[in-house]
Amino acid sequence: MTSVMETRISLECRGKKADQVKDLNLDNCRSLTIEGLTDDFVALEVLSLINVGLTSLKNFPNLPSLKKLELSDNRISQGLEKLHGCPLLTHLNLSGNKIKDFETLAPLAELKKLKTLDLFNCEVTASENYRDTVFQQIPQLQYLDGFDKNDEEAEDDDDDEVGDDDDDDEDEDGEVDGEDDDDDDDDDDDDDDEEVYEEEDDDDADEDGEVNEVGLSYLEKTDLENESDGDDFDPDDAENANGPDDEEDDDDDEDEEAAAAAEDGTPRGTKRKHDPAEEQDDA
Repeated sequence: MTSVMETRISLECRGKKADQVKDLNLDNCRSLTIEGLTDDFVALEVLSLINVGLTSLKNFPNLPSLKKLELSDNRISQGLEKLHGCPLLTHLNLSGNKIKDFETLAPLAELKKLKTLDLFNCEVTASENYRDTVFQQIPQLQYLDGFDKNDEEAEDDDDDEVGDDDDDDEDEDGEVDGEDDDDDDDDDDDDDDEEVYEEEDDDDADEDGEVNEVGLSYLEKTDLENESDGDDFDPDDAENANGPDDEEDDDDDEDEEAAAAAEDGTPRGTKRKHDPAEEQDDA
């Protein structure tokens, strides 16, 4: 029958083979001992077993790539020698367990890469000279319960710092590159705008020059044509100008003819005969 931990491990692997898994979270998976976790997890770097209920590390496998192990809030009181199969372990959290004395911690001195150890809420923390004794017992240890030998607070993980630095560098480079690119683009745009303006100004100047030259020549030609037009005879203008006076003159002539006809007794409109005697009298 498959145990609860074995089922949980299968789910957490998500179809990957054991030798492909690098991070495994088995928190709150209730079990008294390690079950289903084998030596096949050779690539595992981070393992979390918080609040599982472990009373010992029996059956704990050899994990040659493991760097960080979370075992807080269990009931472990001994058996830390089972961690010797994790030579690269740098971070170990045993807070909230049943560790009562320094002898239980002695096997940790064999973990040459161990840098950080947490023992919060373990009975051993109430022992006299607790911190000095642990640092002497595990000389490679740099931080105990979050502080170094000089009671200086622990810094962030080196790996995290490196990652953050890389991200910061990328961000800074990205911002700088972005600003430079924007500035370059702005300069290019300004240059393009200036070229466009210069071309437009040149075009306007050329167009204005042509318009001015054409305008002056056109006006001069128009004035000459207007002057020459003044000497030409326009029948319509003459008729319009003299029309009313001519009509009045014709009316006067007709009146004079009618008066003369009345004196001679000649009907109006009849041509009068030539009378030599009248011409002599007139002479």
